Amino acid sequence: MTLPDLRLVAADMDGTLLDADGHVPDRLWPLLDVMRERGIAFVPASGRQYATLFHTFERDAEGMAFIAENGTYVVHDGREVSSSRIDASFVRAVLDALRGASENGVDLGVVLCGTRRAYIERDDEPFLVEVRKYYLEHAVVADLGDHLDDIIKVAVYDFGDAENEVAPALAAFRDTHQVVVSGAHWVDVMAAGVNKGTALRALQKSLGVTAEQTAAFGDYLNDVELLQAADLSYAMQNAHPEVKAVARFDAPSNADEGVITVLRHLLGVDDAFSAGRP
Repeated sequence: MTLPDLRLVAADMDGTLLDADGHVPDRLWPLLDVMRERGIAFVPASGRQYATLFHTFERDAEGMAFIAENGTYVVHDGREVSSSRIDASFVRAVLDALRGASENGVDLGVVLCGTRRAYIERDDEPFLVEVRKYYLEHAVVADLGDHLDDIIKVAVYDFGDAENEVAPALAAFRDTHQVVVSGAHWVDVMAAGVNKGTALRALQKSLGVTAEQTAAFGDYLNDVELLQAADLSYAMQNAHPEVKAVARFDAPSNADEGVITVLRHLLGVDDAFSAGRP
């Protein structure tokens, strides 16, 4: 089997790399060793904050790049590569719109995401359970309106259906900013033109890697641009239909460790898996 000239692998986390219990599969760690030996960069690409991603991969974080906060914050080997802040007056307008949605019955919680810390007002345990998954560094504050500086993303957790409840409430902001449904319950608001794909292309340029030498894995709408930046693009079996329409190849579901299966194939560790579509 002829192996691809692979130099960069970017993988979304939730619904993609992480298993059904939200854990990194144990079989990934030896593959990271193989990729490091071969000069292949592995990049977690997630809506999670940098602190959370670093903690997850701390044992292998030396030299690693991270695409955090859906591309609004990129770090390589501990150094900031790029960040995309949003204007305080715009953040305030988003907060006003979300308070209006809440008053109209949408059960939601808001996270203001800074480069190093996230801020929340809501402090009930059901919301905190969700916040802790993605924002290791967070603080409960009396008023989000007092923390509008250095914000790179507004993340909204909808206890119902984010695509049909919170997203429409933020539709008016799509003309000037990114409003992305990043999960069944999450919607993210970011600066225009910023996404996982632009972040990946910036990393490709800085590392001297081409799209042809890049593999990317994703499952949800915030992964579309990420997959478009890689020739070896894989949609998980459990992916949103729009993601499957963009990806060139299929991968088994995250519950079946699909990223691991494909990587073993691409690295020649195990050639039993056929990555092509029927």
